[in-house]
Amino acid sequence: MSRGRGGRPPRSRGAGRTGPVKPGQRAGARARGSKEPSGRSAPKTLGGEQVEGRQAVRELLIAQRRKVHEIWISGDLQHSDAVDDIEALAAANRVPIAYVARKKLEAAARSEAPQGVLARAASLPEADLATFLRRTPGRPPFLVAIDGVTDPGNLGAILRSCDGAGADGVIVPRHRAVHVTPTVAKAAAGAVEHVPIAVVPGLPAALARIREAGIWVVGLDDAADRSLFELGDLAAEAICLVLGAEGPGLSRLVRERCDLTVSIPMRGRLSSLNVSTAAALAVYEIARHRRIAG
Repeated sequence: MSRGRGGRPPRSRGAGRTGPVKPGQRAGARARGSKEPSGRSAPKTLGGEQVEGRQAVRELLIAQRRKVHEIWISGDLQHSDAVDDIEALAAANRVPIAYVARKKLEAAARSEAPQGVLARAASLPEADLATFLRRTPGRPPFLVAIDGVTDPGNLGAILRSCDGAGADGVIVPRHRAVHVTPTVAKAAAGAVEHVPIAVVPGLPAALARIREAGIWVVGLDDAADRSLFELGDLAAEAICLVLGAEGPGLSRLVRERCDLTVSIPMRGRLSSLNVSTAAALAVYEIARHRRIAG
């Protein structure tokens, strides 16, 4: 697709605390009444101190992106084939393992099915939007922005698809959206350890910055006349795919910041797909074109 086909053409563009953390408690949290040291600002983090589920904990250990304080494993799984790789990875990384009663583990869990494994780790580092806008020769940026998704299962599934399709980063608004929770980490199956996530004060302003950096902003919208499968060569350029919230879809201000919007053709009786399913189709369609162009 050429830049002149439909949509609005872009404007001029250029290029703490250490040791185990109790379940549900944020690492680095301070005692009530304590103050931050003068002249210092706390590093931006995404949360995610408690990780649950075998695959999520396995990827936490493999990524070595953040310190892992402790792993709990249900006593009935001790030295079983289901967790032998987690035990080996923990030993290699000198992470202590506590074998606890399943009831105790499930009482501490914050997701529905922790699968007998729970880890406590340092917070996930938050990415800076500016790093997403830097160009690497021969590799145009591939970003995904999420407009107010509030279901943790959906966010986790989206992050998993973004990792699989090779997206460079994900952008979420600070307010009225879910961030990294144990349910998100579990649904993402470890993708939170590998996909950089930037949290922005407002998505419309962030999309304006993205456009100014010479990146196409493409919204996924059920009401759009143009099909996702008509993106063509545009998908291989610097691109940011924008996903709307469950139900309402893209907000008005976010839609106005898009260069164009596309829809997924629906051939059956239903009018739309779940946002995580739509995200999977869209990111892999973009990845397909980028592979062909590369």
